[in-house]
Amino acid sequence: MNESKRKIRIALPSKGLLADGSKQLLADVGLPVYNPNPRQYIAWIQLLPEVEVIFQRPGDIVISVRDGSVDFGITGRDIYLEKRDANGRILELHNQLGFGKCTLNVIVPDEWQTINSIADLKHYQTQLSRPLKVATKFPNLARVFFQSRAEIPIEVIQAEGALEIAPTVGYADLIVDLVSTGTTLRDNRLKKLEGGKILDAEACLIANRERLSGNSETLKTATLLLEMIGAHLRAKQNLAIFANIRANSEEEISEKLFNQEVIGGLQGPTVSRILTRDQDNFFAIHIVVKKEELHQAIRELREIGGSGVVVSPVNFIFEEQPNEILNMMAALEVTNENLQP
Repeated sequence: MNESKRKIRIALPSKGLLADGSKQLLADVGLPVYNPNPRQYIAWIQLLPEVEVIFQRPGDIVISVRDGSVDFGITGRDIYLEKRDANGRILELHNQLGFGKCTLNVIVPDEWQTINSIADLKHYQTQLSRPLKVATKFPNLARVFFQSRAEIPIEVIQAEGALEIAPTVGYADLIVDLVSTGTTLRDNRLKKLEGGKILDAEACLIANRERLSGNSETLKTATLLLEMIGAHLRAKQNLAIFANIRANSEEEISEKLFNQEVIGGLQGPTVSRILTRDQDNFFAIHIVVKKEELHQAIRELREIGGSGVVVSPVNFIFEEQPNEILNMMAALEVTNENLQP
């Protein structure tokens, strides 16, 4: 097949939490994936007829994007960082898609009661007079951590499947593995070391740099994905608040709002006069606040006489120039003209 003529390809994880999160994210931004036969590994997005969706294992997604057989992929950031190459063939378009959150940690047996930090581990390795044996699915990330930060000699034992048994069986001293809830560690009498967090990870969106640079349709698809995903993720952190306030003018209302801490809005509040039957001076305001600031926002509105407060979720917040798109353009050294339809 002529690579320049084929459809644009997006690879999604084939199963598990990353698969569920990826399909849910695309559905939430109005780009649901249609896959009527779950045994088939090719699907489509109705609103993007030039795009086909394929399902792969998370690690294979990184390799496919790296070699250019796939244009875009959603995978775990831990897997991307482990399998990317030094030549920059993969461009990370978005590193926080909001699901698949976990940490990559240095983990030791609970019975090592005197070893609770990386500093303790360094002292223990010195006493052993040999490299520590580390079982992991992330040999590259483990080596970089121990060499550049902890400066502890290690011997990496690359393993698949459950790593938790490695210290008990004895083929490794410790493990480097992903932790989400911590239940598996507790069940297997393991513990994380202080200072041993290698990285925070969640799902990320990656793309093949050459395909972005050499195919205008691929670049436009990247822009659409970043626009919609970015607007949706920004909105998830915020709430819309509508309230009524008695005042003599819009300026009086805005001054009251700006004198508070969190109810000033994004650029500022939207204020409009309410046409009441008895001609009282009431105004309606519309502001957007962060979810974690909701209770403070309600208190501040009451302090300035707010009533009839209505709170609604926000689905999308579109910016004039989203940072995700600006960062992609800078990395590719392209201009706005390249993004025009």
